[in-house]
Amino acid sequence: MHSAVFLIEFGAIILGLGLLGRLAGRFSFSPIPLYLLAGLAFGNGGLLPLGASEEFVAIGAEIGVILLLLMLGLEYTASDLVSNLKTQYPAGLVDFAFNALPGAAAALLMGWGPVAAVVLAGVTWISSSGVIAKVLGDLGRLGNRETPVILSILVLEDLAMAVYLPIITALLAGVGLAAGSATLAIALGVAGAVLFVAVRYGRLISRFVSSDDPEKLLLVVLGLTLLVAGVAQQLQVSAAVGAFLVGIALSGEVADGAHALLSPLRDLFAAVFFVFFGLHTDPVSIPPVLLPAFALAVVTALTKIATGHWAARRAGIGVKGRWRAGGTLVARGEFSIVIAGLAVTAGVQPQLGPFATAYVLILVVIGPLTARYTEPVATYLTRRRTAVPLGKGGDTVPGAGAGALSGAEARAGVEAVPGPETVAVRVPEPGPESASDRV
Repeated sequence: MHSAVFLIEFGAIILGLGLLGRLAGRFSFSPIPLYLLAGLAFGNGGLLPLGASEEFVAIGAEIGVILLLLMLGLEYTASDLVSNLKTQYPAGLVDFAFNALPGAAAALLMGWGPVAAVVLAGVTWISSSGVIAKVLGDLGRLGNRETPVILSILVLEDLAMAVYLPIITALLAGVGLAAGSATLAIALGVAGAVLFVAVRYGRLISRFVSSDDPEKLLLVVLGLTLLVAGVAQQLQVSAAVGAFLVGIALSGEVADGAHALLSPLRDLFAAVFFVFFGLHTDPVSIPPVLLPAFALAVVTALTKIATGHWAARRAGIGVKGRWRAGGTLVARGEFSIVIAGLAVTAGVQPQLGPFATAYVLILVVIGPLTARYTEPVATYLTRRRTAVPLGKGGDTVPGAGAGALSGAEARAGVEAVPGPETVAVRVPEPGPESASDRV
């Protein structure tokens, strides 16, 4: 009987996800917010709580995050990773300053104390690698020039978690300096060893995994990924970091074949992950903390956009790519919930759990929207700000300064470029993004 109920519940979940995905596809919209709202409706305190399939959904959600990060790693080689980390580490420092400090300040202003401030700093600092990986795939941006910048920031955040999680665990447990230092040293050693193996022996690993039989290739790649992710998590390193580094270690035909085979599995388990997130959010606990959570979400959404814009500009990416990079980084998700869950278990602050849940739910819904619309909105506002008003009879406005255009030129779609001389540049009509926009 229990087996029958499980099959009914899980089958209904998968069918519902498929229908929601089709609905989102019809409107060219990412299905992630719909998956989350569905989980919220059928979770604890929702319309129809699920019971029999909850444990399986939890395991599927964890596999979904691992597969999302594995697929991201398959897009780049180990040399790409090292090069990006060397060039983008200042962006990681800016990311920390812009996004961790507002969370810490909010906790102190609400009187939650220094330990809660460190926890909330992590909640607001770390973007959701899972959500962002899904959004990049949905919007077809994996090949964009700004995508390596986005991934570099995500990798820096994930690697920083190898340092942050042992520290926060020691703070919450109240252990001594020696025990905390030992945990931190183990975490750093494991992360460094996995990265060294991926960079140094990536070709040998690819040869070992390689197979002309799709079935054998799928089993070996999936088994290796889950094994490394599990060992990494057991040693206090993020499972997502382990999965990402496995993807980095694979290259060439192996990476291409694994990408094609694992894409359907990734989509299935990633959808399960987003539903699981909603299932564990009690709607009753959200309203009391909704207003401060929303205010902090707005502030840190803007700081993430500023972070991505600055990092992309530093990397020489064009203006549109800068805004796309910033908008894509807004979503928070799995790491934020993990961090808040540690604090709730330790009993640091009763309101911290609902606050973090509301905060993440807001940004995980807004994140796909900012990823899609930040660039066109910024472009529209920039054009409006630089537009030159017309005077009477089609003349330039008196006092408009160098670079002002006549009324006829302005009506013809010509924009003035500031400078010592007036230069007319034709502004193209809005339309689909061209290859030149991917800069």
